[in-house]
Order: sequence, then structure tokens, then C-alpha cells
Amino acid sequence: MVEQWVMYLQQLPPEGVLLVAFVVTFVENLFPPSPSDTLLLFCGVLVGIGVVEFVPLVLSATLGSVAGFSAMFWVGYVFGVRVIDAGRLRFLPLEAVQKVERWFQRYGYWVIFVNRFLSGTRAVISFVAGMSKLTFLWTLLLCTISALVWNTLLITVGWSVGQGWREIAHWLQLYGTALAVILLGLGAGWFVWWILRAQRARQHTSEP
Repeated sequence: MVEQWVMYLQQLPPEGVLLVAFVVTFVENLFPPSPSDTLLLFCGVLVGIGVVEFVPLVLSATLGSVAGFSAMFWVGYVFGVRVIDAGRLRFLPLEAVQKVERWFQRYGYWVIFVNRFLSGTRAVISFVAGMSKLTFLWTLLLCTISALVWNTLLITVGWSVGQGWREIAHWLQLYGTALAVILLGLGAGWFVWWILRAQRARQHTSEP
């Protein structure tokens, strides 16, 4: 499917490429998972062959990322966990929401700052940020910086590798998979530690 998108992108005018960059980065925050990173990587290749300019592409992608993040933030802010309990957002399982809540409790606004680098959890982070009633202006600033840095890196890599984009796309997929496994392992470790601590606390309270 990604290769079909790539063939399509090659035929677009510069304005069309900018629109695609905006749409895919916007939509991935609302309906993940999506191949937005791979598509943005190839848009960087188009910079290298002169189809589109670097700065407008970065700005368009960043604007889409921020707009999508903000939209999901307000969904979380207004509806909170009710929309999950109702099954309206199937791509936001309760377990993932609870995990991100623990991140916010431990790291605060830093989670928003690094959200673009956490493949597969971006929509969850924006939703939980809203559900947690975080300050929107700070959220907007940090998610903008995060999106700007990540999109600039992706587009720069695409620009530099040229037609070798398939290999980079493969490594991006591996990165997302490895990160998900690591986060799952950390979450499982924390859960086991919490159970053991709770058991020790019960033993202490039951002792005479």
C-alpha cells in the first residue's frame, strides 16, 4: 500500500505534496496506525529531486501534526474516559490510556515533548493530555517543538537517502516495533513491582 502512495506522490504538483503531508500527519493523531512517517520520509526524497521545497514541507507537516494533536487533546478534554468506555475509540484501549496516565504522573509535560518519537502512542498521549486537563498553551508549545524536530529529521533523512527510502522505511518499522516491545516490558515490570509491593504492605498490616 505504501508503494502505491509513493507512486501517486511522484505525480503530484508541489501544492499536492504539501497537502498530503498535512493530511497524513493530521490523520495519524485521530485514526492510528498510519504510514505517515514512511510517507513523510518519501516526501523528503521529493525535496531532493526538486518536486517540493524543504521549508514549506516541514511547516506543512508540522502544522498537520499540531492540528491533529490539538483535535485529539480536545476530544480527551471534553469527553474523557467516557468515550473509551463507550467503545467509540477502538484504537485507544483502556490499558494504553492507563499506561500513558502513569507516564504523565511520573514525567509530566516531558511526555508531550517526546510524543512524536514514541511511535504508536501519539494519539493516546494527546488524548490523555486533554483528559488530564493539562494547560493547552503549554501542550501546544511542546507538541509543536516535538513535531517540528521529528518532521525535520524525517524529511532531512529522506532528502539525503534519495531512492534508498525503502531501507529507511524498513528501519522505521523496526524502530516502532522495538519501542513498543520495550515499553510493554517496562509496563509489565512496573505492574509486577506494584503487585509485590502491595503484597508486602498487606503482610505488614496483618502482622500483630
